[in-house]
Amino acid sequence: MRVAVIGHVEWVEFALVERVPAAGEIVHAAETWEEPGGAGAVAAVQLAKLAGGSAMFTALGDDDLGRRAQRELEAHRVRVHAAFRPTPQRRVFAFIDSAGERTLTTIGERLGPSRAEPLPWDELAGMDAVYFTAGDRSALEAGRTARVLTATTRVMAALAEAHVALDAVIGSAGDEGERYEPGLLDPPPQLVVLTDGANGGTYQTADSRSGSFPATPPPGPRVDSYGCGDSFAAGLTYGLGAGLSLEETFDLAARCGAACMTGRGPYQGQLVLR
Repeated sequence: MRVAVIGHVEWVEFALVERVPAAGEIVHAAETWEEPGGAGAVAAVQLAKLAGGSAMFTALGDDDLGRRAQRELEAHRVRVHAAFRPTPQRRVFAFIDSAGERTLTTIGERLGPSRAEPLPWDELAGMDAVYFTAGDRSALEAGRTARVLTATTRVMAALAEAHVALDAVIGSAGDEGERYEPGLLDPPPQLVVLTDGANGGTYQTADSRSGSFPATPPPGPRVDSYGCGDSFAAGLTYGLGAGLSLEETFDLAARCGAACMTGRGPYQGQLVLR
């Protein structure tokens, strides 16, 4: 399997707390740590764990955090093709509460790549599957040269403007910024998937088939929900690229999302295919 992500990277500072502070309140962090994250990075690492390696096309800040993000992602077997821009690396502050729920604050501009930047875009041609989380129209068109192209609903405005055919869009039924309404994309995607946490999720195909799929129970104690949805999206992208049935694809994606929940941060618990 040859797989890739076109998208963004965030440098995440995590703080483990009993609860997220209310206005004016001070809470103590039991533990803190930092690592690269963001939808693109999380999906690229999960794809690497499924396929034995992956590629990522991105833009990073030309600073210490941007360079560090590249090095740490490459340690996860992700080949990072990055355009370094004269801007600070986008950062995120993440509270993780005692129930494992994450609450995020983003700092800085989301950086997505452009085909105008000197990256090895020809590598995407004929890839089995590519997942898109950020970038301009030209980057999305480059992704379309792969056999399967999926995208997150978080960038719906960019997808609608590009008019690029998608094999799937993946979002969340419970997140206002990730919902999908029929008619938003032209041409319509072949598959729309909306997750709903412990309730599993729903899907609809371009030929009007629709249904639901169950969630997979975490294979261990719930630790941290950061990255679960992005790991699910990576699993779904991999399944479509591998030619699995819809049922098999949803099962793999749900297992990826559930496994991610059992580790500290986005990578510790991610599913590895053996």
